[in-house]
Amino acid sequence: MASLVPGDTDALLVLALSGGPLRPLRTLLDQCGDATHALSATATAWREAGCTPGQCRALATPDAAALERAQCWLQHPRHHLLGWHDPDYPPLLRDSPNPPPALFVDGDPTRLWRPAVAVVGSRNPSAGGRDNAREFAAALAAAGITIGSGLAAGVDAIAHQTALTGDGGTFAVIGTGPDIAYPRHHRPLQEQVAANGAVVSEYPPGTPPRSGQFPARNRLLAALTLGTLVIEAAERSGALITARLAAEAGREVFAVPGSIHNPMARGCHRLIRDGATLVTGTGDVLDDVANLAGELAGALQKRLHAPIQSDPEAPLPAPPPPDPDYQRLWQALGHDPTGMDSLIERTGLTAASLSSMLLVMELEGKVSAAHGRYTRI
Repeated sequence: MASLVPGDTDALLVLALSGGPLRPLRTLLDQCGDATHALSATATAWREAGCTPGQCRALATPDAAALERAQCWLQHPRHHLLGWHDPDYPPLLRDSPNPPPALFVDGDPTRLWRPAVAVVGSRNPSAGGRDNAREFAAALAAAGITIGSGLAAGVDAIAHQTALTGDGGTFAVIGTGPDIAYPRHHRPLQEQVAANGAVVSEYPPGTPPRSGQFPARNRLLAALTLGTLVIEAAERSGALITARLAAEAGREVFAVPGSIHNPMARGCHRLIRDGATLVTGTGDVLDDVANLAGELAGALQKRLHAPIQSDPEAPLPAPPPPDPDYQRLWQALGHDPTGMDSLIERTGLTAASLSSMLLVMELEGKVSAAHGRYTRI
C-alpha cells in the first residue's frame, strides 16, 4: 500500500474513495492530524473512529483504477482537492451539518469563499419563473453576489447562465464526479462554469449519477451559500430539500410568491407559510444576508492574515505586522481598472495568491471588481 499512496494527496484520495459515512473519516483525520497518518493507522484505529467494515476494506486495499483516475484528473492545473485540514476548505461548509472530508473543485477554489446565494427552483419553470430567475440572478450578480446552484435543468441552468454574464460569478455543486456532466447536454455549461467560477463535488472523478447523491449534494449547496432563494417550485421539489437544509444549516431561506392558481408556486407558498422570507426584489435578499457576509469576511481575513492600509502614508499597525504581499498589492492597485496580468507583473506574485488577497479587499470594501479588472475604492 505504501507504494500505491506515497503522498498526502493520494492518501486523501483513498479516504475519499472509501465511501460510507463521512463522520468517521473526519474523526480519523482529526485524530491522526493528516490523511497520510490516517491511512497508515491500524485497522483498530479505523474501527474505533467509526469506520464501517466496507470503509476499512477500502482503506486497507484501495481501488487502484479509481485512484489512478482521480490522480489523472488532479494533474489538470484547474483541478483541486481540498482536504478537511486544508486552510482553503470553505469555512461556511466546515461549520455545517455533515461536511465532507474532501472536496473536488474544477475551477477557482476561492470562489467558494465569496458571498453567495443559492438560486434554485423547478426543472420546468413557467415563463414567469424563467423571467424571475434571470432577473434575480442578474441583480444579485450585479451586487457582487456569487450565484450558487446545482447545474440542473430549468432554474439552475438559467441562474448559472445569467451569472456568467454578470460581475458576481457562479459556482455549481453537482451530484456526480467532477468530470461527469448531468444532464449530459449541460457539458458545455459545466465547462463554462468551471472556466469562470467553480464546479464542486464531494464525489471522486468517475462517479456516475445516482438518485441518492442529488439530495446529498443539496446540503453542500445550502451550506456554501449565505441563503437559498427558491424561484418557483412545486409541492414536491428538490428545491424544497435545499431550502430545508439551508434552514438546518442556519442560513436564510427566501421564496418568490406566485399565483395561487400556479401549481409551480405551491412549494414557495408552503415555504413562506413555514417561515421563509417572502421576497419581491433583490434588496429583500441582500438585507438579510449582510450579517452572514460579514462573518465570512472575518473568516477570510483570519485565514489570509490580511491587514490592509487604506492610506499608504499612514503608519503600519502593530501588532500584528501587515503582510508585505498585501502592501505590495495595495501599492500596485490604482483607481483605474487593472487586470490580473498587470498585477502579476507589478507585484511578482502568483495569480492564486493575488486572487485570494483581492477577495479579502473586495469583502472589506477596499476594492471593486468588474470584468476581471480591479480598482481601488
